[in-house]
Amino acid sequence: MKRLLYLWLVTLLFVMGTSLSYAATAFTNSEAVNALRTTLTKGADVAVSSLGKDNGFLGNPAVRIPLPDFLENSKGMLKMMGMGSQLDALEVSMNRAAEAAIPQARALLKKTISNMTVQDARQVLTGGDTAVTDFFRSKTQSDLHLQLLPIVKSKTEQVGLAQQYNQLADKGSRLGLVKGDAANLESYVTNKALDGLYLMVAEEEKAIRANPLATGSAVLKKVFGSMK
Repeated sequence: MKRLLYLWLVTLLFVMGTSLSYAATAFTNSEAVNALRTTLTKGADVAVSSLGKDNGFLGNPAVRIPLPDFLENSKGMLKMMGMGSQLDALEVSMNRAAEAAIPQARALLKKTISNMTVQDARQVLTGGDTAVTDFFRSKTQSDLHLQLLPIVKSKTEQVGLAQQYNQLADKGSRLGLVKGDAANLESYVTNKALDGLYLMVAEEEKAIRANPLATGSAVLKKVFGSMK
């Protein structure tokens, strides 16, 4: 029985290895790079266009930015103190800030896409459903955060509660009550905006991988079709 199980595992691994090898050689290096760039271009265009407009974040439950936990957990008490309208205004301003900032990401996204290499393509195209997006995120998140943060800050500063929040969150952070980027409202909103951006890119990537024929792109049909 053990011998049969061993032989079955060896056979399975051999078949998987053969399949992956075929997928990796069924398209040229140039086609791999083109597929990577096309996937990211489509994903970035869809993400920026859908998020960088009025209600792009606020009207989309999948990416809508909630109040930081520090405020959310105290919302009931704050509303009893007559601050309900201020909380609502702050949440709206956070999402409006993200909507205003996201279009500014387009140029950096395009530049990063154009710099993708053959090695990058081969590495991520045969990965999981969001491997391209995950790689893209690793290459752009830090720079995008720096680029979008001032835009977010200029928008959130228009709401008085934002400044009060930062003062309270700073004290809370020192006491260990506020953690991570929630200690600064602008950083929190910027990171959430980027989460939404990459989520939308990932959804487009998954759709492309699932049905490359529907894209109308010959290179996507060939590359992703060969990996099915």
